[in-house]
Amino acid sequence: LTVSARDGGGLLSATNAAVTVNILQTALAPAIFERSRYAFSVPEDAPEDSPVGTVKAREPPNSLDVVSYRISSGDPHGRFSIDPQFGVIRTQKQLDHETQSVVMLTVQSQLGNSPVYSSTQVNISVIDINDNPPVFLTRSDKVTISHTRPPGTAVYIAHAEDKDSGLNGAIKYSIANKQSNPFSIDPSLGVVNLTRTVFADKQQEYTLHIAAEDCGSPPLTSLLMLDSLAVKIVILDTNDNSPSFTSSPLSYVMEDVEVGFLVHRIIAKDPDEGRNGQVTYHIVSGNENKAFVLDKITGLLTTAQLLDRETHECYNLTVTALDDGSPALSATQVLTIIVVDVNDETPIFLKQLYETVVHENQDPGQFVVKVEAVDRDAGLNSLLQYEILPGTDHGKFKMNTNSGELVTTASLDRETQEVFHIKGRPSRSSTAQLHLTVLDENDHNPLFAKTQYQISVREDLEEGSAILHLSASDEDDGLNGEVTYSLMDDTFGAFAIDSVTGSIVTTKALDRETKSQYTFRAVASDCSTHLPRSTTVITVLIQDVNDNVPRFEQSYYRASVWEGQRAKTDIIQVFATDLDSGLNGETEYSILSGNENAAFLIDSARGILATNMVLDHENASSYSVLDKEMASSHRLVLLASDHGTPSLNSTAIVLITVLDVNDNPPVFSSPEYHIHVKESISVGSHITEVSANDCDAGTNAEVTYTIISGNDRGHFRLDGKTGSVDLMKPLDYEDTIKFTLVIQAT
Repeated sequence: LTVSARDGGGLLSATNAAVTVNILQTALAPAIFERSRYAFSVPEDAPEDSPVGTVKAREPPNSLDVVSYRISSGDPHGRFSIDPQFGVIRTQKQLDHETQSVVMLTVQSQLGNSPVYSSTQVNISVIDINDNPPVFLTRSDKVTISHTRPPGTAVYIAHAEDKDSGLNGAIKYSIANKQSNPFSIDPSLGVVNLTRTVFADKQQEYTLHIAAEDCGSPPLTSLLMLDSLAVKIVILDTNDNSPSFTSSPLSYVMEDVEVGFLVHRIIAKDPDEGRNGQVTYHIVSGNENKAFVLDKITGLLTTAQLLDRETHECYNLTVTALDDGSPALSATQVLTIIVVDVNDETPIFLKQLYETVVHENQDPGQFVVKVEAVDRDAGLNSLLQYEILPGTDHGKFKMNTNSGELVTTASLDRETQEVFHIKGRPSRSSTAQLHLTVLDENDHNPLFAKTQYQISVREDLEEGSAILHLSASDEDDGLNGEVTYSLMDDTFGAFAIDSVTGSIVTTKALDRETKSQYTFRAVASDCSTHLPRSTTVITVLIQDVNDNVPRFEQSYYRASVWEGQRAKTDIIQVFATDLDSGLNGETEYSILSGNENAAFLIDSARGILATNMVLDHENASSYSVLDKEMASSHRLVLLASDHGTPSLNSTAIVLITVLDVNDNPPVFSSPEYHIHVKESISVGSHITEVSANDCDAGTNAEVTYTIISGNDRGHFRLDGKTGSVDLMKPLDYEDTIKFTLVIQAT
């Protein structure tokens, strides 16, 4: 025969083989296997010489030769052997499912020394044993993410391999150090997800230790091999903030300063981190004749050459602040530099320092002081005009240029500025200083830093513990600015405040179950006679502590169930209440004792007690009592536990009575009674007594007796309740030597 084998590809491929079949004589008929194919299985951890299965070939009719067996192919490594006489296949070497999960042997049978044989195929499945833990291909890895990533973002995929198959090779992933980190892992896929934003976190990197466990029984974990995956997740700052200038856009410089004189410091802030927040400074335009030089790192602006106000009295420099992010962000400011004129001749003030005081809150035009100077020059150069040098304070005062009288141009506020240092000069730069002190008035109220506060404290806080430090500021001076604190509203005696420091403390033990929130006001007052004041609202939330035990509604329950009911039949529902909140108040039910045979189960969440098997009134497990009804009862101790840390619990007793069903027939104490009596016994005599017991209870166990045969002539009477047999007629040995009574117990 020519046999062709073709595949199913797009381009047809085929190959041929020649098969020669020799027709043997009938006398050389082989032993034929009972099956053309055998299938056996063996676990991979089977010891050597373990039996796998047996093949059987039958001899032809009238054959006297013995059948022998051998493995002809499919086992090049000699992992199996076969008993040549009985066909029992055994393991010969250690097996490994991961190396080869299926072995296909060809077994031949032979009759005696006949050259003719028959074959069968034996498929041996090597059953996997969970002998390989999951292994990570790498011990450590690193990944970077932006701090603006939203929750739910996948940041990493962990991958481990397990050489086992099926559930033994199915892998579950977990984070071993999952406390206080913003990540979770999909147990099936190994995908690490972000559970919350890390924008506000100060932590810039996290190290997750990921463990892998297979689903075998028992499961194996990578931790057994001290092999876990350490993944370092680095949080990268995003350059999402531009620099912003905080320095003044205006500066003054005298025209006679030396080269290298510090004119101004430019400052720009960038809230980003790292290089994203590093700012450099650059002059873009306006630096005519390169009069100034700017340090790009410090922002210090210095003169690069001598200045001349008569040539250039004002510079408008366009300055750029550039961060080092990618892409870089920038901000621009126009800095105005005014060159202050210097006079060649110096007039002389009569006093170098003028000191005076003025009340605050006066109307503009209030006289402050009069200054005077003399100049040795002559002519126009000796004609003096007075002015206030440019500075932060000059805008609040006005100088009479001819007389030198200084008056206010605005109402002064001591709380804004108490002392003014003013430089005045005549037209040719001799200077004098004026120190002006503003006297205080009580024109400001104390002000709290916030209009309301909300804090949380634990209910087990000790009495006298400080929970909040209030601070109020008063811009006035002396007694006008000294702040005292007090409380308004009813705090139910729970809190007090230190009038000097503003510290709020507890004055008694707190109990969230009695009161979970307090809201009251604090008052800040100064010490003046007018008593200006301000208030702030304080809300104190009492955090729950697990200080209440779950309580059953009853300490003792009674219930009953008919015997023979199917498993999972509900019996009774118990309830326990816990005054705590959250996990501290969540109650879980369990059976503490009395359920040694696991006859019952309880719904841990709802407290429903049900049967876990078919109960038998006659064989009920019980505690030792004399009452038969109690002997068919179960005494369970139930436990109600909360989920707090540490957990609190209480117990209750449930007595479950298994009610009897009439499912047992009476059984006589003996299947036969043999009684010998004399024929001379008198009528009415007691012959014997039969007794039958019934395992049931109550009326189901009450037995009555009747004679159903053997008493045709009425020689005997049976008491239906007691089973007592009495003689009713005289006996005659010569008439009847033996009576056989059949008695029925019902």
